[in-house]
Amino acid sequence: MNAPTTPHSVTEADLPIADLFRQTRARTDHLIAPLSAEDMMLQSMTDASPAKWHVAHTTWFFEQFILREYVPGYTSPDDRFSTLFNSYYVQAGPRHARDKRGLISHPPLADVQSYRAVIEDAILTLLERTDDPAVADLVELGCHHEMQHQELLVTDLLHALSHNILLPAYNGGGPLPDAPAMADGFTRHSGGVVEIGHDGNDFAYDCEGPRHKIYLNDYALSDRLVTNGDWIEFMQDGGYTNPVLWLMDGFARATREGWDAPLYWWQQDDQWWTFTLRGARPVDLNAPVTHVSYYEADAFARWAGARLPTEGEWEHAAVDLPIDGNFLDSGALEPRGARGLWGDVWQWTVSSFLPYPGFRPPEGAIGEYNGKFMVNQHVLRGGSCATPKQQMRASYRTFFYPHQRWQMLGLRLAKDI
Repeated sequence: MNAPTTPHSVTEADLPIADLFRQTRARTDHLIAPLSAEDMMLQSMTDASPAKWHVAHTTWFFEQFILREYVPGYTSPDDRFSTLFNSYYVQAGPRHARDKRGLISHPPLADVQSYRAVIEDAILTLLERTDDPAVADLVELGCHHEMQHQELLVTDLLHALSHNILLPAYNGGGPLPDAPAMADGFTRHSGGVVEIGHDGNDFAYDCEGPRHKIYLNDYALSDRLVTNGDWIEFMQDGGYTNPVLWLMDGFARATREGWDAPLYWWQQDDQWWTFTLRGARPVDLNAPVTHVSYYEADAFARWAGARLPTEGEWEHAAVDLPIDGNFLDSGALEPRGARGLWGDVWQWTVSSFLPYPGFRPPEGAIGEYNGKFMVNQHVLRGGSCATPKQQMRASYRTFFYPHQRWQMLGLRLAKDI
């Protein structure tokens, strides 16, 4: 696999929503450019999906929620795709089994690419012919939906490639230099009654609102992310074997699954190594630790005499800061720096993924986007080296189950004042 080339940029003369659509679709093409048809079929676990499926599903989204609804007499290129490439939208019809997406060898990749091209042309034609704001809003949602799948595409691929004993690299750019060391320190933040959540201007997902008031005690956030070097100290001090540090469910999971280090780590000749999208490399002690579950992050925070922040604390601290960090756009595809609130790794919070006061999902199948997942998951903030920067804003909430590790998941410490 060779490193992908830079995607073609669009001109400023394009309509803004068409511009966003073209840019988003071009980024997906950019990400899959290094992959063979065999790479595109890999599915290593139920939580992950093949790249081919991501490409098809994001195309299906535009067809299902826009073309079928807003193009009179619309005819699909292939009605079978509505079942094969639906994910979890129950109201949109039947779905292929999630854990068997890697078995969809038919239609072949060429047919999926043709489907993609037909749907793209139809969306652009529709945008030229209508000024319906509902269409523009749905295309914008579809683009942000595809950005989420761009992140999943590369992290799902990392998990799949990690099972190959050849440890093949996705990105042919070679290893990056080690990250610089960052000094410890905490920044104090005054609490009180504050507002969090999206204000309704510009794009946001439904789960980011309504904006509402919360009360925060005074608190402090670490100036840097927890690093691999920090994590090795935790490991050497028996962090994975001391049940006092762990939530009961977490320790049971760690024991059952044999966790003794972050996902993708192994020890070789008395040195810790890790597998990345750039291939195998020695663990960079100064880089942010990643691929750790909520359970591990919570145990580490307790070991360090601190805690994980709440999502309200994180948003309150980040709202006035520029969104500047290591995102997918950098091409690094692995954590590089430990300072700053944005990028490198998603940061676990102690907050459960629950609806904000007054939350109401949209009507119809599109309302299944976030609302039905608001149970048993934790919120993470800040974005990662696999997240498109265009996705980010202070109110953005992503969420994962506390045992999951295959995403770029890390942590920042918080303390009470």
